[in-house]
Amino acid sequence: MAANGLAMKQRRLTPKGRATRDRIVAVAAQLMFEHGVAGTSLGDVQKAAGVGASQLYHYFGDKQALIRAVIAYRTEAVLGTVRPQLGRLDSLEALRAWRDLLVDTQRHRHCEGGCPLGSLVAELAEDFPECRADLAGGFDQWEAAIRDGLEAMYHRGDLRRKADPGRLAVALLAAVEGGSLLTQLHRDTAPLETALDEVLDRIEDLRPRRAQSRQ
Repeated sequence: MAANGLAMKQRRLTPKGRATRDRIVAVAAQLMFEHGVAGTSLGDVQKAAGVGASQLYHYFGDKQALIRAVIAYRTEAVLGTVRPQLGRLDSLEALRAWRDLLVDTQRHRHCEGGCPLGSLVAELAEDFPECRADLAGGFDQWEAAIRDGLEAMYHRGDLRRKADPGRLAVALLAAVEGGSLLTQLHRDTAPLETALDEVLDRIEDLRPRRAQSRQ
C-alpha cells in the first residue's frame, strides 16, 4: 500500500481499531527485535497480539506492510527515547549527557539487539526498496535532530568557523551505529563509548579557545 493510502486508512480507524493496530505493531516490533524479520511470521504476531487472522490482514495486507509499520514505530521509539536530549543537543554538556544515555540504554539491554532501527538495515536494505526508503527517512530524522543542535552551537559561536555541523552530525550518527553493532557483538559497551568519545573529543577541539580555557 502506498504511504498516502496507508495514512488515509489510519485516519479512518476508530479509537478501538487504532488501539488494536498499535498493539499489533508494538508486538511485531518486539518480536522482530528479538528474532529478526525473517524469524518472525505473521502467525507469530497474530498469536502474540491475541488477534485473529482477519484482523491482522484488515490492518496490514501483507508482511511488508507490517514491516513498514514497524519501521515507523521503531523510528518514533528511537527519537522518543532521546527527544528531550535531542531538543537540547546544543552544548558539549548536552552531547555528553546524550552519550551517557545511549551507553546506559545498551547496558540496560545487556548489549543485546543493537540499535532498534539499525538492526533492520541488514535484513531489509537490499531486497525491499520501500523499506530501505523508510529506514533512510528514519535515519534522516535522527541526523537532522543532531545537526540542529550542532548548528545552534555553530551560529552561537560555540564552534569555530571551520567546523561543519553537517559532517559532525553524520560522524556522530555513524559512531552510534557502528559502536552499537560492535557493542552487540562483544556484549560490551566499550566500543560504543570509544566511538562516541572520539567524535565528542573532536567537537570539543573545535570549540573556540576562549571556551576551552574556561574549563
